[in-house]
Amino acid sequence: MNTQVAHPMVKFQNQVRSLVKSKLVKPSDRLWQISLIFGDEWQHWKQELSEFGFSTQDVISSLLEVEAWDEEE
Repeated sequence: MNTQVAHPMVKFQNQVRSLVKSKLVKPSDRLWQISLIFGDEWQHWKQELSEFGFSTQDVISSLLEVEAWDEEE
């Protein structure tokens, strides 16, 4: 029985996608604009984004375009 666990960034990406669908943010908004929504968790997600080459000035749509969150080991 193989159980695949979603990468934490997939879960984050899905949360952000939900924010876009509910029109709380637009795909053209900058990533820093979701910091207030994520509150205390933002520092963690900001670090994760940085490790994948994102900056808080990137647009949300660039995060949503990622198809695979592969980490080099």
